[in-house]
Amino acid sequence: MTGEEHLGGKLLEGVSRSFYLTLKALPQGLREPISLAYLLARAADTLADTPNITESIKQECLAEFDRLVQAETRDEAGERALCERLRQEFVPLQEDASEARLLERLPEAFDAYRKSAPRLVEATRGVLDPIVKGQLMDIQRFPVDGQLRSLTTEDELDEYTYLVAGCVGGFWTKLCASELEGAIDPKVSFDDMLVWGIRYGKGLQLVNILRDIAKDVRMGRCYFPAEELAAHGLTLDMVQADPAKLVPVTTSWRVRCREHLECGIQYLDALQHKRLRFATALPLLLGIRTLALINQADAPALVQGVKVSRGEVAKILLETGIANLRQGGLRKIAEKLM
Repeated sequence: MTGEEHLGGKLLEGVSRSFYLTLKALPQGLREPISLAYLLARAADTLADTPNITESIKQECLAEFDRLVQAETRDEAGERALCERLRQEFVPLQEDASEARLLERLPEAFDAYRKSAPRLVEATRGVLDPIVKGQLMDIQRFPVDGQLRSLTTEDELDEYTYLVAGCVGGFWTKLCASELEGAIDPKVSFDDMLVWGIRYGKGLQLVNILRDIAKDVRMGRCYFPAEELAAHGLTLDMVQADPAKLVPVTTSWRVRCREHLECGIQYLDALQHKRLRFATALPLLLGIRTLALINQADAPALVQGVKVSRGEVAKILLETGIANLRQGGLRKIAEKLM
């Protein structure tokens, strides 16, 4: 997966957007397996988000994708059948040309996956299973029928953040330990790194949920639990009519999000490899800055949506590169952005 014409080149850049900076910065031993896992997860995500496809067909295709990835023995006939179905039924409906190309090139991703070292296949299988489970749960919980629905309990939201992002922190940590000697400070236990990595991932997903409250409501999705809406005297009809009413419900989740991201700072502190530390820092610092903007915004601004500007992204990138050269420099930037 090297060069512009391979999976790790223009295709990866096209579908990964800002995360491409992180993938590109990774040390060689981690770049290819993490990039491949990202492409497979993104293909499943593209499948799940394709418009004008019934929920039952999406669930059927996602389940088949999961079966093919999880199978101990490769099913090439099954891969060909799924890829052909996606090419015919899903590719023409893509609004993003990069995502259409991703589905068209899924056979290459399957092939690269099956040619990976057994330990990498096992690690990739382990992260794709919860991701696909989370996508299937999303489809089941939020059918596209014009009605607004919410999660039921706090535990459901916590589980969701693990399934779609926290598990990636675990995967990242396992690969750091197995593929990059000396990546982690020997004074820090692997178990602590695993917990911090998972919480870091959960924090990034909570940033997305907190940032996109109005957008999600318009799509019929409220990730904040019904029990918390009720505690604030809210009904789904009230939220659908005015998404700004959700803002008070987000308060405790902003606190939890910050706590998760603080675990990400601890995670950074324990990384000894400079390229790895830089790559790991980028999503964290952008997430921290986005959370700060969320906390500073009033209800109308939150409904409108907050976003770190391109200029500020460039500034954070520059500061991150400089701070990474000195011990504790990234922590100082993170704490400043908080």
